[in-house]
Amino acid sequence: MIRTACLISALAVSPVAAQDAAEEEGRSLMEEGARLFFEGIQREMGPALEGLRDRAQEMEPALRQFVEEMGPALRDLMGEIGDLSAFHAPEVLPNGDILLRRKSPQDLQDTPAPEGEIEL
Repeated sequence: MIRTACLISALAVSPVAAQDAAEEEGRSLMEEGARLFFEGIQREMGPALEGLRDRAQEMEPALRQFVEEMGPALRDLMGEIGDLSAFHAPEVLPNGDILLRRKSPQDLQDTPAPEGEIEL
């Protein structure tokens, strides 16, 4: 009787142990695939990222100077403009002038809220 109970218990546990081993192998294969994928991306993108880093270091002094000189003027301009959604898209005239037309209250009410992707 005890032998029969032990044999039944052992047979019942065997499929569960086999299933756990299969799940672990599946996860490790998925993890290995993801690791190889990201290593490939890193290998391909490495030189481009290095070039980008070098270019950013070259541009840093010029960007700092731009922010120091233009920062206050841009802040004042944005204070005067306020909410950019209150304006229509810029309109370029044939002579090169650029018009920024403020939306009317009716236009502001009719403008639907953006959903999903925004086309630039």
